[in-house]
Amino acid sequence: MHDPLHRDISWSLERLTEVEPDAIREGIAEVRGMLRGAESPGEPPAALQTLDPETIRGVLKHLTIQFHLRNKAEQVHISRINRMRECGATREHPRAESVGDALEMLAREGVDLDGVVDVIGRLDIEPTLTAHPTESRRRSVIRKQARMANLMRELDREDATPKERADAVRDARRTLALLLATDEIRSQRLDVGDEVRNGIHHLAGVIWDAVPEIHRDLVEGIAARWGTRIEPPVLLRYRTWIGGDRDGNPNVTSSFTRQTLAEMRRAARDRHLDSLENLQDVLSISDRRVEIPEDLLRAIATDDGPDEGREAHRHLEHEPFRLRIVQLQNRLRREDISPDELVEALVGLRTAAAGAGLSTVEESGPLVDAIVQARTFGLHLAALDVRQHSRVHESCVDELLGKGGVASDYLALGEEARCAILLAELGSSRPLVGRGFELSERTREMMDTLEEIRQAIRQDPASIGSYIVSMAHAESDLLEVLLLLREAGMWTIEDGKVVCPIDVVPLFETVDDLATATTTMAHLFARPIYAAQLEARGRFQEIMLGYSDSNKDGGYWASTWRLQVAQDRLSRVCAEAGVALRFFHGRGGTVARGGGRANRAILSSPPVSRNGRIRFTEQGEVISFRYAMPPLAHRHLEQIVHAMTVATANAGDSAPWSDRFFDSMETVAAVSRSAYRELVDADGFWPVFVDHSPVLHIGDLPIASRPVSRSGGGVVFENLRAIPWVFAWTQMRANVPGWYGLGTGFSVAFAEDPDLEEACRVAYSEGAWFRAFIDNAQQEMARARLDVADWYLQDAAPWLSSAIRKEFDSARGVVLSITGQAELLDNSPVIQRSIAERNPDTDLINALQVELLRRWRVEGEEGGAELQSLIMLSVNALAAAMQSTG
Repeated sequence: MHDPLHRDISWSLERLTEVEPDAIREGIAEVRGMLRGAESPGEPPAALQTLDPETIRGVLKHLTIQFHLRNKAEQVHISRINRMRECGATREHPRAESVGDALEMLAREGVDLDGVVDVIGRLDIEPTLTAHPTESRRRSVIRKQARMANLMRELDREDATPKERADAVRDARRTLALLLATDEIRSQRLDVGDEVRNGIHHLAGVIWDAVPEIHRDLVEGIAARWGTRIEPPVLLRYRTWIGGDRDGNPNVTSSFTRQTLAEMRRAARDRHLDSLENLQDVLSISDRRVEIPEDLLRAIATDDGPDEGREAHRHLEHEPFRLRIVQLQNRLRREDISPDELVEALVGLRTAAAGAGLSTVEESGPLVDAIVQARTFGLHLAALDVRQHSRVHESCVDELLGKGGVASDYLALGEEARCAILLAELGSSRPLVGRGFELSERTREMMDTLEEIRQAIRQDPASIGSYIVSMAHAESDLLEVLLLLREAGMWTIEDGKVVCPIDVVPLFETVDDLATATTTMAHLFARPIYAAQLEARGRFQEIMLGYSDSNKDGGYWASTWRLQVAQDRLSRVCAEAGVALRFFHGRGGTVARGGGRANRAILSSPPVSRNGRIRFTEQGEVISFRYAMPPLAHRHLEQIVHAMTVATANAGDSAPWSDRFFDSMETVAAVSRSAYRELVDADGFWPVFVDHSPVLHIGDLPIASRPVSRSGGGVVFENLRAIPWVFAWTQMRANVPGWYGLGTGFSVAFAEDPDLEEACRVAYSEGAWFRAFIDNAQQEMARARLDVADWYLQDAAPWLSSAIRKEFDSARGVVLSITGQAELLDNSPVIQRSIAERNPDTDLINALQVELLRRWRVEGEEGGAELQSLIMLSVNALAAAMQSTG
C-alpha cells in the first residue's frame, strides 16, 4: 500500500529496524513461528515457556514502539485528511462537522443571524480534565513520539530538499534509539503533584492556543455567511479534577489542593505574560504615525505604578501601546490585577487600535486571541472541582452531629429521619462545633479542605468549580454537604435566604441510582431549604451522570439505556421546577465507560436536554490523543462546538421514543442486566478473573496516585474501580463490558414483540441515540478477539469462555440484523481495516502476556521484580496496540 498513512508507518518501522539489535528481530521471528506452529487455537504454544526474559523484553519493547509509531502515523493522517478537506471546502459546502458546517446547517434550516446569535449565546461547554489513571505512557516517551510525528509531517513537504530528508532519517534513528534505551514503565508511581503538572502541561499548552482558534472560526464563519462581525461570548471554559478529586484517593489532601490552585495561577500568569510579550513585538504603534485615542492615554496615566511611569520607560515615549503593555506585565508579576481588570485593559487596547484607524488589529490577530484567552482562562487557568464520596460525608456529619449534641446515632437512621435532622440544622446558621474543636483525622481533613475552598473563592471566585458528591443515592447525600459547607462558613441562611458561593452536584453512578435520580431531585426541589439553595445559585442545578460505575454495575445496554432515560426525565423535572440544568457526563475513554465520539453522543441526546450547557470528563489517553497536536485539538473542539450548536438549535420537548419502543428497551435493559450479572456473580468467576487476567498487575502500574480500589483494601468486584475492570477485559481481547448482555436482551425482546426487530432497523436507519448505541457496541465487538481471550480463560474456566462466546454470537446476530451488514463495522471500513492490520502483532503480545501470567501463577512473588516488570511491560504494549486502557 502506498497511501500516506502506510508510507509513514513503513518509513518509521524501517528506521526502527535500523537501530534495534539483531536479537530483537530474531526474537520476534521466533515468537511468530511459535504461534504459527501452535497445535490448538485455544491456547498459546507450549514452546513460549522456553523463551528467556531478555528475549521477551526485547520483543515487547519493539512491539510497543511499533504500535506507538502506528498510532502517531494515524494521528498525523487524521490531520492530513482534515487539511485536505479544508482545502476543498467552500462557504456553501464547508468541511463536515466544522463550525462553518454548523452555521451553514442553521442557515439552510431558515435560522437568521439573530437566531444564530441566540443559539451561540446559550452555549456553555466545559471539558473537564481528570487524573484518572488511563494514560500508561511516560512523558519522556510521549515527547519522543511527538518528535516522530513531526518528522512524519515533514515527509509531506513537497519542497523538502534531499538534505532535509536525510536529516529527518537521522533524526528518526536517533529518536528511536533513545526510545529503545528508555524505560517504558516509570520507576515510581505518580504523585498528585505530577498529575497536576501533567494537567497544566495540556491546559497551558495546546488547549490555551486552541481556544482562540475556535472563536476565530465562529467570527469568520458568521462574517462570511451574514456579512457581520459579532463579539461571541466565551464558548469554552475548562475545568479540572486534578488536585481536587479525593474520592478514594487519600493522597489528595487539603495542602495538595492549595498547591494545585497556586500552580495553576502561576501557569495562567506565565501564559498571559507570554501573550503580552508577543503583543510588545506586534503593537509597535507610534503616536508620530497615528493619532492615539485619549482613553488609552488616560489609562496609562491612571495606572502609573512604582515601575510604570514614563520616566522608567523613556524608550517607549512615542509608543503608548507598548507602554500600556509594560504596565500590565508589571501588574501581573506583582499579582495586583484581577481577571476582570486584565480583560478590561486588553479590550481597551483593542478599542484604542480601532480608534487609531487600525481595524485589522481590532478584528483579528494576537490581541484578539489574548482577549479570548483572558476571558476563558482568567488568572486561574481552569476551575478546580472538589469531589468526595457520600460515605465520607456521612461519617463527618455523624461525628459533627454527635459532638454538637444533636444526634448520637445518625448513621443508624433511615433516610427520612436523616433528612429531618439535616433540614432542622440547616434552618439556622448555628455551627455544631467551634473552630479549633478536636475532630477525627478524617473530619479535620474535610474541614481543612473546605477552608481551602473558602479562601480560594475569596481570592478568585472563578478558581473553584463545583462540589461533587460521588455515589449520591438520596436527598441526604446533598443535604449533608450543605451542612458541612455551613460548618465551614460557606453556607448561611437568614430569613429563608441562603448565601452559598458553590454548586453542590450529585453524581448518580449505579443503574438503580440513575433510575431513581428523577424522584430524588424532584423531592429535593420541593424542600424549602433546598429551594433556597437553588435561589442562591441562580435557580441552577448541575447533575453528573456516571458512565463507568453504572456499566460495571449493570452492563453495557442497561447502563446506556438508563443514562439516556435519566437525561430525558431529569430535564423535564428541572424544567417543571423552573431550574436551569447542566448535565455533567462522567465519560471515560472506552465505550464501556461512555467513550466514543463526543459529538455523536451530543447529537444523540434527548431533545429536551439540549439547552446549550454541557460538561464532560476527559482523562488519560483521551487527553493525550485529543490534545497531542494542535490540529487534533482544533478538530476535537470544533466537533464539540458543531454538535452543541446543531443540537441546541434543534432542541424540543418531544419524546425520543414511542411508548411501545420505550417498553421494549426497558425489557432489553432488564434482561441484558440479568445476563451480565449472571456472568459476573457466578460462583468461581472472580477467582478466575483475578488469577488469569492482568487486573492485579494493572493496579501495580505506576501510572497514577489513586489506588486501584475505592476502599483501599483487598480487590473484590464491589470495590474494584471501573477503570481496571474495563482495562483488564480490553487486555484479554474480550471487551465484555462494551457489549455483554446485548444479544440475550434483544433476543428476548424480539420474541415478545415480533414487530420490534423491524422497528429497531428503522430506528437505526434514522440515526440519533439508537444508532449510536448499536455502533458503539459493534465497534467493541469488532475489536474483541475471542480466540485470544480463550488463551486466558479456557483451561481455568471453560464455562466462562463458552458463556462469553455464546453471548457474543447472539449479540453479533442481533447487530447484523439491525444494521443490515454482512460483517461487524462494514459501515466503518477504515476502523475495520485498522483492526485487521493490528491483530497479528497484537496477538503476539497477548501470547507473551498469557505466558508471563502463567509464570506468575507458578512462581508468584518468587519470580521477582523482573517477572513483574515484564508483565507490566506487556500491559503497556497491549495498551498501545489497542489504543485503549480504561
